[in-house]
Amino acid sequence: MLRVFTRRSTDVSYLTDDRAHELDGLRAGPPGWWLRGAGDVSDPGEVGKVLATSERSKVVGYDIIVAAPRPISILIALDPGNASGVVDAHRASVRATLGYMEDRALIVRDRRGGVERDEQARWARVVSFTHGINRHGEPHLHDHVLIGALPAEASSVLDSRSMFAHIRAADALYRSSLRYELRQRTPWTAWRSFDGDEHVVGLDEGYRALWGGYFDDRGGKLALQRDEVVAMWEKDRERYVQQGIVPSPNIMSSRLDEHRFAGGLEGSNDVSRRQLVESWANATCFGQDPVDLNRSIDILYPTLVTSRGIREETISLRRARMTGMVRQCGPRPLLAKALTDWYQPSRDRSDRSDRSDRSDRSDRSR
Repeated sequence: MLRVFTRRSTDVSYLTDDRAHELDGLRAGPPGWWLRGAGDVSDPGEVGKVLATSERSKVVGYDIIVAAPRPISILIALDPGNASGVVDAHRASVRATLGYMEDRALIVRDRRGGVERDEQARWARVVSFTHGINRHGEPHLHDHVLIGALPAEASSVLDSRSMFAHIRAADALYRSSLRYELRQRTPWTAWRSFDGDEHVVGLDEGYRALWGGYFDDRGGKLALQRDEVVAMWEKDRERYVQQGIVPSPNIMSSRLDEHRFAGGLEGSNDVSRRQLVESWANATCFGQDPVDLNRSIDILYPTLVTSRGIREETISLRRARMTGMVRQCGPRPLLAKALTDWYQPSRDRSDRSDRSDRSDRSDRSR
């Protein structure tokens, strides 16, 4: 799950001082990188400018921690030849996640004229820092994304309720994107189980146990050189015990897992766009291009295209699941173009069926 920490200080030396040498040679450039803006990412004064706020607020911004699932992080230790592709896949997915947050969760509340309105906003500057280990030296690929509380050209800070409301959807989108990007950039394939566990095809579960990430003490922050980390991981592998490989499901990677999608909405009477994004992303067992994912939601649920913030419009559970159309045409394709072809004929048949049903009922009532 994405974690969000509130920042009340512009002191970013914790991040700028960490050179993250464990990823030297695996990432492009230094650990810091600009998603929007420019400047010296090693200069705490320059980076601290991202954390902007209003005169009335003590919150200067937020630190969004985006972490790869454990099995994917483990790949940077087991497969040095493809580790750079893993890091690139992670960064591409971080960018897609930030894009979703800005598009759907970044809202400023305007109370002028006695009427409260939600206005879409954007960040002037966003910077992120990519790290590859946790405090115990285990492989742990993650980013710290710094965003300011005051969006560009806004007079008041962002609505934090809106941001936190979209965290689950943003996390699901990140993981789906990461599974997709990993397949594009490396020989590895990641998949998500029905229970929500992330796996990598061919990766023994013994490695997850070896680098489990659970310790009684938090530990101190480490500053290790690349060769020191590699040596540590090689030493760790002496304790590796084979536990077996979890077989991946026999599901088409180009289609949505409709059972998972419907299950993700279970218990909801009214469904918002963010719930659709979360359920859809979790139902892409082998991942999906995030651009296609968002287009798919817009194609199928056009009344929610402009829906954003915490007070999103909703649709019925029946409309969200589209069970009748899925029964007619099969599981929905993940490519937006193919989905358009799937949707139009099935919608026409559904409309004709609805008209026929209404006509039959009318005839019987005469």
